[in-house]
This record gives sequence, structure tokens and C-alpha cells, in this order.
Amino acid sequence: MNVMPRTQVPTEETWDLTNLYPDLDSFEKDKDEFKLQAQQIIERDLTGLTDPVEIARLIRETEQMYVRGSRLRSFAHLSIATDMTNTDWQRINAQLGLFMSPLMIQLSEVENFLDRLPKETLTQVALENPDLKTFVENKLRRQPFRLSDEMETALVTLEDTLDLPYTIYQQAKLADMTFPEFKHKGKKHPLSFVLYENHYQHHPDTKLRRKAFKKFSRRLRQSQHTIAAAYIAQVQKEKRLSDMRGYDNVFEYLLLDQQISRQIYDQHIDTIFEHLAPVMRKWVGLLQQVHGLKKVTFPDLQVPLDPEFVPEVTIDQAKDYAKNALKVMGPDYSEIVRKALDERWVDWAQNIGKSTGGFCSSPYGHNSYILLSWTGVLSDVFTLVHELGHAGHFQLANREQNLFSTRPSQYFVEAPSTINEMLLTNDLISQSDDPRFQRFVYSSLLGNTYYHNYVTHFLEAHFQREVLRLVDKEEALTTEKLHQLKKQTLTGFWGDAVEIDDDASLTWMRQPHYYMGLYPYTYSAGLSLGTVMSKQILDEGQPAVERWIEVLKAGGTKGPVELAQVAGVDITKPDVLVNTIGHINSLVNACIELTEKIDEETDENA
Repeated sequence: MNVMPRTQVPTEETWDLTNLYPDLDSFEKDKDEFKLQAQQIIERDLTGLTDPVEIARLIRETEQMYVRGSRLRSFAHLSIATDMTNTDWQRINAQLGLFMSPLMIQLSEVENFLDRLPKETLTQVALENPDLKTFVENKLRRQPFRLSDEMETALVTLEDTLDLPYTIYQQAKLADMTFPEFKHKGKKHPLSFVLYENHYQHHPDTKLRRKAFKKFSRRLRQSQHTIAAAYIAQVQKEKRLSDMRGYDNVFEYLLLDQQISRQIYDQHIDTIFEHLAPVMRKWVGLLQQVHGLKKVTFPDLQVPLDPEFVPEVTIDQAKDYAKNALKVMGPDYSEIVRKALDERWVDWAQNIGKSTGGFCSSPYGHNSYILLSWTGVLSDVFTLVHELGHAGHFQLANREQNLFSTRPSQYFVEAPSTINEMLLTNDLISQSDDPRFQRFVYSSLLGNTYYHNYVTHFLEAHFQREVLRLVDKEEALTTEKLHQLKKQTLTGFWGDAVEIDDDASLTWMRQPHYYMGLYPYTYSAGLSLGTVMSKQILDEGQPAVERWIEVLKAGGTKGPVELAQVAGVDITKPDVLVNTIGHINSLVNACIELTEKIDEETDENA
């Protein structure tokens, strides 16, 4: 399929950014307003300021400035995300960064002032201003670990430098890592990072798929020491910062803002590793049977169960699927979905230079923006409803909370999106009793949603924990040690069901999440909560929906344990994980039974 330049994309397949700024002049004028706001706050004399009323006023003025800054950043980011080859937007984004950086460094003095306020003063601010309670709680949580004002300002000044490990990783992966073509059956095939992960690892031709993996891995290995150096620098940075701030260990440092205990974190990883492995080995056995594989190797794990059955879907049909599946969430939520689909919140098109994957951005006080690369197949609808879940969540939270109280713990953030995929699955299954269609729906949920979150990202999390354990012990890390740890994770999980070779041990090099704190395990955390909650909605109906909407509106005003309790779920115990794995097992069993039924019908019609 030929990919068109952005200038040729039909308007109806693009998002409408004029809700942020109608034109570039408005954007530039708002930059001036932001600078004026920032300077007024920076120039304020904070000496001797102890009055809770005045402190609350300062916090609110700071919030309004950050709201404007969020809009500016969102507009620039969203504009270039649809065409990274656009040199005008490259320049505008670079200029915005240069414009913002010195202001944010100066504003760190204001943050330092707020951070060092006595606990009694901050508590009084929260008592007199309930809407600032979350802001105050976040300050108090970090207060025991703050450094001197000079050190905190230095860390803000060095922010770009401290982010270099991730920058180096991205440059090595996306800029320097080019892949040669390879031949298969006399035909040349192009290869790139995106082509391997989005195309070849799902390809039904086993020899082609495995050959692509070999060529892909060979090029990865050429950059192994650079990427290892970047990752080792990242974890050493995290360890040094945790020590400087006085944390007991690097895990305590990384879990603080997630508001999750080390006990819950470890329980999460240990429970899934133990209980999910046999279920996924059974799934692999089905793949082996259907595809006639003598053995299953690592590059076989993401081949579709039925690659010849790919239902096509138009954009209009996708909108109908989404609206029907999510109407169970009630009128307010359904209206958000309607607006998103009918008022150009979604950028559907595939075009040259567009960011890969999908995401949802929800600038405070404005509509959400959803980026897709629409290919016209049913599996894309799962991505659509997933991102609509993020949109629905933050539209509701933004309406109910101030800027400082909208975003929940990272532990929770994937739950509102994955619950929608469960609701879509149930709606699709109810529409057809064709066994092949039903198997496609179940296997899409297994092979995409659950594999992505509950296998790929979970195994990242298991590997990451092993790395950080060594870092905490001050043990030396090397490239080979990272390969060894990844291979141990994979062999421990897959056992004899999958052949894990040295190329598979390079998989840690492919994921950026290691540069984002303890992000990997939160995918399975969110999906667990989403799975259990979707079952409650299907079983209970309106009462469960009302609880869930209340949770979404709460934003970041409660920690993940409290949010889950409001939803009727206890995440302090392993039950939610075990029940989710039980659901995954039922999906695998359904695919096995449907395969037997399809085979019987095929034999009868032969």
C-alpha cells in the first residue's frame, strides 16, 4: 500500500487542532501571555510568605500558568506527531523548547518555596482549600526526600542531561539503526524496526518470519554495547538519585509517585509469573497445532491464529462498533465518545512521517486528541476503543478536578482504556455465532490486548526488577549480563514450550519503557483492573457503571488502592490477578474449542 504525504490526506481523516489555536498567530500570542504569567510569578517576593490564603492564591496562579503551558506544548507536539518530516513544525517545536526551558528553571525557585513550606502550613492550605488537597498531599509525600534548594534547581537545570540515556537510546534505535534488505525465495524484502514489529513478526510464512527475525537480531546485536551503556546509565542514575534523596532502595524511589507499596509490586510480578506461564504455554500449543510447527521459536509467538481471516472495517463502521460497544457506560460517557468520533478528535490517516502506534492526548480544558494509523481491519477497532477509554477518563477527570488533581497513579492509568476492549469483545461476540468470527475476536483479544500487556510488558517488568535488584546491591552490569537476565526471564516463563535462543535475549533492547521508571508492570496492573471491572459491568449493569464513572471522575484525588476500592476491587490481594489469569485461560479454552468445531465443519464439507 502506498503511503501518501500529509498534504494529500482528506480533511475528514484528520483531527481538528483549531480547538487549541485557530492559527499560528494565536499560538505565538499565547506564548507571550505564558511568558508574562511566568514572569509575574517569578518576580513575586516570597520572603516571609506564610499566610495560607496567599499561598493558595500563588498555587492557583501557578496552575493557570501550567494550563496555558500544557496547551502550548500539546499544540506543538500534536502538530508534528502527524508529520515528523515537516521542517516548519520541527523548528516550532525546537523554538518552544528553547522558550520554555529558561522559564521553567526560574520557576523552580517557586517550586522550591512551596516544597519547603512547613507541614503545618501546607496542611492548613488543604483544610481551607479542599480542591488543593491532592496538590498538598503530593508535596508532603515528597517532602522528606527533597534536597537543598540549590540542588533541586541544579537538577532542573540538568534535566536534559539527565535524560540523555533515553535520548541516546532513541537516537540509536530510530536514527542510526538502519536495516539491510533480505532475500526470501528470490525476492527482496525491506526491513526496519517498524516493519519487523508491525509486519514480519506477525507474518504467516514461518520461514520468512524466522528469517526476518534473524536479520533483525543481527542488526540489533551491532548496537548492543551502545544501548546497554544507555540503559546501565539510566539505572545507575535512578540508583544515585534514590541514594541522594535518602530512599531505602531504588524501588522505594520509583514507587513513591505511583503510591504503591513494594509488597504489592513484588506480589504482582510473582503472581503473574507463576500463574500465567502455564496458560500461555497452552496458547502456544494451539498456535503450534494450527500452524503445523515442529517446534515453537521466539519469532513464532505473535503469529495470528487465523491469518487468512481478517474482517475489513470502514471508518464509519468502526464508529458504529465503538458507539454500540460503549453505550453501556451511560449517556455522559457515550456523549464523549460521540463527540470524539463525529467532531474530529481522531486522526485516522496513514501518511508519510506520522508517529507510529496510537495515543490519546487530553490537554486540560480542551477536547482529547486520538492518533491512529488506520488500516481498515477489525483489530484496529480495538485500538480505537482503547484510546477512547483514555479520552473518556480524562474528559471526565478534567471536568471534575483542577489540573493538579486530574492524573491518577501510573498503576491505574491503563485500566480505563483496556476495559473498553473487553466491552467491545463482548459486543462483537453477541453479534455473530460464526465460529471463525468468534475465534478471530477471542484470539485478537489474546494475541493483541493480553499478549501486549500481560506478556510482553509483563516480561519487561520481570527483567527490569532483576536488573534493579543488582543495581541496589551495587553489582556491576554489563551487556552480557543484561542478555543473560533477559534470557533467564524468557526461559523461566516459557519453559520447554518455546525455544529461546541468544537472539531472543536481545529483546530488552527493543523497548523504551525501561527509561520511564517502573512503567512496564503497570500495563498488566491496568488490564487486571479493567478485566475485573468489565465483568462487574456485564454482571451487575448500572450499579457497576456508576461506580466506574465515579472512579474516572476522581482523577488523581485518590491513590490506586482507594480508586480500586471505590470500583469494588481489592488490589492489595492477588485475587484480582488470579481472576484475570482465569479469564485469559477461558479465552484460550474458547479458542481451542472453536478450533475443534471449525476443523469438524471443514472435515464434513470436504
